[in-house]
Order: sequence, then C-alpha cells, then structure tokens
Amino acid sequence: MHLNSISMKVINNRIALTFFILLFSIGIVTAQEVIKDSVTASSKVIKSNHRQKIDGIIAKVGDYIILDSDIDKSYMEITSQGGSVKDITRCQMLGKLLEDKLYAHQAVQDSLKVTDAEVKSMMEERLNYMVEQIGSLDKVVSYYKKNSVEDFKSYFFDILKEQKLTSEMQKKIIDGVEITPEEVRNFFKAIPKSDLPVFGAEMEVAQIIITPKVSDAAKQKVIDKLKEFKKEILAGESSFATKAVLYSQDPGSRATGGYYKMNRKTQFVKEFKDVAFGLAQGEISEPFETDFGFHIIYVEKIKGQDIELRHILLSPVVTTEDLNAAKEKIELIRKRIIDKELTFADAARTMSDEKETRANGGALINPKTQDTRFELTKMEPSLYSQISNLKDNEISQPLLDEDQSGKKKYKLITVTNRINQHTADYAMDYIKIKDLALKEKQIKAIAKWFDDKIKDTYIKIIGEYRDCEFTNKWVKK
Repeated sequence: MHLNSISMKVINNRIALTFFILLFSIGIVTAQEVIKDSVTASSKVIKSNHRQKIDGIIAKVGDYIILDSDIDKSYMEITSQGGSVKDITRCQMLGKLLEDKLYAHQAVQDSLKVTDAEVKSMMEERLNYMVEQIGSLDKVVSYYKKNSVEDFKSYFFDILKEQKLTSEMQKKIIDGVEITPEEVRNFFKAIPKSDLPVFGAEMEVAQIIITPKVSDAAKQKVIDKLKEFKKEILAGESSFATKAVLYSQDPGSRATGGYYKMNRKTQFVKEFKDVAFGLAQGEISEPFETDFGFHIIYVEKIKGQDIELRHILLSPVVTTEDLNAAKEKIELIRKRIIDKELTFADAARTMSDEKETRANGGALINPKTQDTRFELTKMEPSLYSQISNLKDNEISQPLLDEDQSGKKKYKLITVTNRINQHTADYAMDYIKIKDLALKEKQIKAIAKWFDDKIKDTYIKIIGEYRDCEFTNKWVKK
C-alpha cells in the first residue's frame, strides 16, 4: 500500500461525531444475509435528498437497528457542527453507521465498561457547548425536533453512550498495536521515490515567560471579595450561580453559573481538585489560589465518584507598576543573553515563569504533533506573526501577551532551528515517518478486526440499501 493512499485515508476523516479513528478502509470479504422480506415502516414520513421516504428499519447489526431516519439525523449532526454534507451519499452514511453499530455491539460483547455517569458528564459538556452556540436549551430541543427537554436528553444519552462504546472499542483494537524501528525502516524503504511525501517548511521555537508579580494588597482585595460573596450566599441574599454569572472570570463556566462536573480523572489543576474533593455536599470553600487566580467552590451534589460543583474565579488586578517591573526583568534577561552571559536555554531553565517549557530550555511543543516542530502553513497566526521576521537565534523584543482569561505576561521568543521544505528524509523526519508507519499498521489491525467480526456477527441490510457499494462488504451479492 502506497503512502499516498494511506495519507488520503488518514486525512479524509469520516465526518461523524466520533472523530477519533475514521476508519481506515480496506475491503473485507464476508458472507452476510440480505433480508429479502419487507419490514413494516412507521407512519413517519421524512424528507431526504429532495425525495420523500417512509421511515423504517433498513439494517441490523447484532442487537442494534438502523432506521432510515438515522441517516438524516447523521446529516443533521454534521451540519450542526459546521460540516458539509454535500458530497456524502446516503450509502456512505449508512456504511459509517454500520461500522459504528458493529463497534458498539462488539464493545458490549467484550464487556467494555461505559458508565451512565461518564455518559451524563459527556452530555452536560456537549449540551453546554450547544447552548452556547445556539442560544438556549429550548432552541437545541427544537433543532433536534424533540417534544421536550426530557425527550431530547433521553435521545441524546443513547447517542452518546453508543459513541462512547464505539470509541472504547476502537481504542481497544489499536492500543496493542506497536511498531519497531525495523518496521519503520522497512515501511520507508517500500515507498517509491515518486510517492515520498514533501514536508513543508518548519521551525523550532523557544520562549521565556515572565509574569507580573501581583502585590499582596491586590491578592487580599480579591480574597476579601470572595469571602464577601460567600457570606452573602450563606445568608440567602444571593445564589452561588448568580454570583458566578455576574462576577466569575472563568469564561468556560461563567454562562452556566460556574457549573462543572468532575471526578478524580478530570483534567483540573491539582489545587482545585484537592479543595473540591475535600468538601462535603452543600459546603462552600474558603478562597484558595491556583495559577488562574483565586477561587471559591460550592459542592452541589456528590454522586459516587462524581462531584457536581460551581465555582467563582477572580484574578487580582495587575497594575501598571507590576507590568513595568516584569518588562524590566525580561529586558535584563534579554541583555544578558545577547551579552553571552548565558544562553537562551539556560535563561529559560532558571528564570522563566512557564513550568511547561522551562525544563526543556523554553522549547515549545506542537500540541498537534507533540514534537518541537511547527509547520509554517499550519502555525497559529499569533505565533507566526511573532517569529516570521526573526532570523535564526535572533531574540525578539519583549512581547506583551494576554491569554483568554485576560492575564498578561511578557515573553521573549527565538527560532532555534529552521527546516526548509523538503522531500521526506528517514533520519530527519523519523518521527513523522514512524507515525505514518504506525497508522498503516493500525489500518491493517482495523481491517482484520472488521474481517473477523463481520463474519461472526448477525447483520442484515434491507430494501434499496442492498444495492449500495460499501467500502466494507457487509452483504453477499
């Protein structure tokens, strides 16, 4: 299998809610029954592709059924997330649904654990996002053509549970797939020279961060404000949610009254989790500090390992004097580097306030690839604008940055390495080549899994959909 075909399969992700492994299509031979008897359709009439169709069962995979309307719902899901459905046929959509049902069915057979609590947590996160995008929960319910919030939540819960089963099954299949250096080497050797990919120009970048030191007086002012909120809430003069909506500086939860649902595995900073899990239901914490500012937490419910809470975040005001002091400090650091008193990497290790990059001498990690290279055409515009005019090892002037929460910091940035556009080279691009080789091996593992499970699973496809040309051969002609 050539690299070009692999890349197309990897890049052309099948547009669906479970974006993880979009799967790696290799033809699979099977002998499955095609239902020749008719199935009673419901009275619901649906419109699709400018035709009217009668809704009914069109396929079955194990214990899971697929209705004709499920295809329309899949189109709706894609559209609701800003995707285009123009080039997706009903047969292609059914093929994706068949795959999802087989994953979910086998996950149940393999006793993969998906708890209701996990699904409810997913649902809350998704609902919060949809409400933020559409405007209100009632509008979300209307968009999905449900009669009530309860009907929608029941419908949405089933969808998310199936998605979670699907992703857990996919994860199980590829988790055991590993690749050796010898396999990577053989993979690369097997690629014809004419098919070798061309990698775009890349840079490696490092930075030093200095955050303004907030005065004790400013910190105390925020602490006093949070204590005042707590006193008013306990006295019944206001609700915690109302205070959060009005005053919290956390953009992720302010609109929902500071609401979060979490367990021990949820990605929150340690200080936040320690306080949250130390509270009893109905208790409000004292103000405490994290890297984001100062918080108070109110625990609404404790359900087993899950906590439903609300929090208010306030950050101390950074004064002009604080900013000027931070700028003076970073200017001095820059001068010492230019005067060769110390290297940029050493300055980052000993003086930078950013924990994530400090240990690596300030080297930035590309969040998409988890390595140190940034492809210029895919770089965030803000980062590109800061480094585009820098020569190799040139140090920027102090740059004032502001994050989403409004916190300001100064930084120095430098280009430590520049890689020009080039045809794939085994030594230079080993990490990228290893990733492609691993994907090919995962493709084969997925293909074998489909081959085995389609043969062993009860599958029926009904009516006109028997004539679809599927990637996987779900039916026997």
